[in-house]
Amino acid sequence: MTAVDRIFTAVFPPPSEASLPTPKATPVLDTGTFEGTPEAHLDIDWEPQDSATEQVQWERAWHTATTFLSLPKEELPSAHGKENKNRLHGKWWKSCTPEISAAIKYLVSPDSRGLLLRQNQKQHDLLHWYFEEVGLRHYIHFVRPPLLQALKQGNLTEGLTNVVTYLERAFIVYLHNLKDYVLPLCHNKGEEKESLFTSSLIGLFTYSLPQHRINDILREYLKERAEAMLQVDGKLQTPQRQYIDRHTTVILWRLQDIGLGDSRMRRIFAEVMNEILSVHIRRTYAGRWQSHLNVAANLHDWVENRFARVVVEVLSTLDTSPTKKPTRKHKTTIVDNDIEITLTDLGRWQEIAISRLGALRTEELFDVVVEWENGSKGAIDDLKRYVTTTAARTHLTNVFSESLGRRLLQPGAATTEILRVYIAIIRAFAVLDPKGVLLDRVARPVRLYLRDRDDTVAIVVSSLLADAGDSKPAADILPELAQEMESSTNLAAQEDDDADLDFDDMEWMPDPVDAGPDYKKSKHMDVIGALISLFETKDIFVKEFQQVLGERLLKGGQDFEKEIRVLELLKARFGEAALQACEVMLRDILDSRRVDSVIRNDQSLGVSDAGGEPQTEVHARILSHLFWPSLHSESFSLPPEISAIQARYEKGFETLKQSRKLTWLPALGQATVHLELQDRTVTEVVQTWQASVIHAFQNDAGPSHNSPVTKTVAQLTSELAMSDSLVRNGLTFWVGKLVLRSLPTDPDTYRVLETLPSSAQQRTASGSASTLLTTAAAADAATSTPAPALRSEEDVVREKMEIFWQFVVGMLTNQGAMPLTRIVMMLKVVVPGGFPFGNEELKEFLEGR
Repeated sequence: MTAVDRIFTAVFPPPSEASLPTPKATPVLDTGTFEGTPEAHLDIDWEPQDSATEQVQWERAWHTATTFLSLPKEELPSAHGKENKNRLHGKWWKSCTPEISAAIKYLVSPDSRGLLLRQNQKQHDLLHWYFEEVGLRHYIHFVRPPLLQALKQGNLTEGLTNVVTYLERAFIVYLHNLKDYVLPLCHNKGEEKESLFTSSLIGLFTYSLPQHRINDILREYLKERAEAMLQVDGKLQTPQRQYIDRHTTVILWRLQDIGLGDSRMRRIFAEVMNEILSVHIRRTYAGRWQSHLNVAANLHDWVENRFARVVVEVLSTLDTSPTKKPTRKHKTTIVDNDIEITLTDLGRWQEIAISRLGALRTEELFDVVVEWENGSKGAIDDLKRYVTTTAARTHLTNVFSESLGRRLLQPGAATTEILRVYIAIIRAFAVLDPKGVLLDRVARPVRLYLRDRDDTVAIVVSSLLADAGDSKPAADILPELAQEMESSTNLAAQEDDDADLDFDDMEWMPDPVDAGPDYKKSKHMDVIGALISLFETKDIFVKEFQQVLGERLLKGGQDFEKEIRVLELLKARFGEAALQACEVMLRDILDSRRVDSVIRNDQSLGVSDAGGEPQTEVHARILSHLFWPSLHSESFSLPPEISAIQARYEKGFETLKQSRKLTWLPALGQATVHLELQDRTVTEVVQTWQASVIHAFQNDAGPSHNSPVTKTVAQLTSELAMSDSLVRNGLTFWVGKLVLRSLPTDPDTYRVLETLPSSAQQRTASGSASTLLTTAAAADAATSTPAPALRSEEDVVREKMEIFWQFVVGMLTNQGAMPLTRIVMMLKVVVPGGFPFGNEELKEFLEGR
């Protein structure tokens, strides 16, 4: 006996010996009475009165009926259509004789004495025996193996068709003789027994097959049919739609009739439609963020006219069959083409669809924010319909914060990129949640991270003062911030901490229920205000603004409208006292124009000389050094003609401003240089030390002397009284401009390049070291930026530390070794103005010496 046989034997025990067909020979029996209902209570006169005779008649009837109802020990025929019914007659559908009918009637008729004597005895129940005949002796051996083979097919849909066809065939064969010859003789024509046998047979079919495989087949088929039905609008009764509906209805009815259309199919169908809804939303709307698409309205229409109709059609089919009427009842319904759908169900499905769309947009929110400038506002409009509950808002902020930490707030991300995304966050969340609660949650980690970046304040200030129309901005400039500054009409006045106490504000609203304990509503939550308020103290921002403003003022320009506007913005937020130095700096530059014009007129500067040749023009900016940041004070020798003009300019200034005196800072100036070489003319705007370096190569021997001038680095350092670093900087600049070149034999010796080499000569010398150096210098000159006019904070600190070093050396020389804390304490006492550094800064400086 196989394992399968043992399982079915445990579920369906074998019949007792009394249920086996008996031979026609009658055995010798006792004459005792049957232990059952007393014969005095039976009113059956036409049947035998003694138990022995009755037992013989029962066993003969049992043998006759079971022989007739026994099934052939072979597989079912391949088909059961009308053309093959003759194959079922004779072997499967037998003809019933009067003798067989009388035997069956004696076994199942409610008026039969034999049945009354054997009430509630399962071994004498003909229907129970027939079910065991069907289940144990035929189905398990001749029907189930082909079904298992069909389920192993790779094509799930084909496997389902084969299983349904074979089970329908078995269902018809098993019920034919029973319905035609047995059940009509039972009580009430066997309606109750037929229902019991049918349900038992369906249970046998259902639980004898592998459940996971059946579920996979049903899921695959329902998914395929649902997707096919969703491809066609339910409101259009096209031939394609009618064919799909008819084919699907027939298959579902067949599944229903063989027992596979039960609650399990409804559960699988619900899972399939749930998956289809999610896949449709992700496949159709992922990455489509444009506002004109109107995604929410399209999704509502799809759910109502396609999704809901498919659900109702399938469920209605599962609730009905060709032989029974629909049992579903609907309260408030919309009826269209015989399809009924409740308004409550429709609204619930639409809410689920919007929730799925909101979950998708939540996953895409970081990309939506990054692409804000490219038109992703439509995705934010979709999210506004989703974040209507506290749970949804919390989920959105948690997912977005996690994306920020994983994709943006990393050491490898540039500060400009972080600021660009932060600006997009402000704009996007202002649309998503105008009250600012969601922005307050997601912006906190970004703001804290930006505060820890050293270059944040420099980038913000430089971007505020940048030109919005610049097509190629510098790497540390945010064009978005410059454009915001151009378009901003509100200067974002400083917020009042007591704004909530304004009892005259008739538009006052309480804080949102999901706002944090430290939430502060902002009435002017604009981009510029958010970036300016990025730092808790104003000193850092004001100091950096003063540095950048000084650089821009010293670089020249005729119009300082942007600088004035930004200055007024900061004065409104930080107060006039904090920005007094910046205002003085701006006034110095504006006043310098007037003073410069007066001095040039008084001293006749710029007027042509007696020979008719124009003089070199010199313009000066007069600065109040007490209000300016640290300036470069390097000194070096200027060309004689420039020094002469400076002397005349200084005399005119002392005449105009008798109580003041000029101190020239040559390193801060700029010069326009015109060079006339043998084969070309070069014009460049350069730094003053670069102009002095190239002036030193001027040919003093006159035009008749054709040999190019040659200078060494040491000669230039001595002649110009210039530091070695400035000399080399000037030489490298002019080498890059192909005006000078270094000698191959001595890299520190430079010569004027009066004529450019021809193409052939350049190709010949392309591998030489000097040519490679010239090419590198040219590339460096093309990409170099002008040297800053103001000294950086690091330079000032380094200079101060050199002074402090002298104090440290003196203390250690006089008092010997001492701990670091004592050195810091003594420096704070003896250094004029105090020692502004701590133990760690001093330790780092001493370790670097």
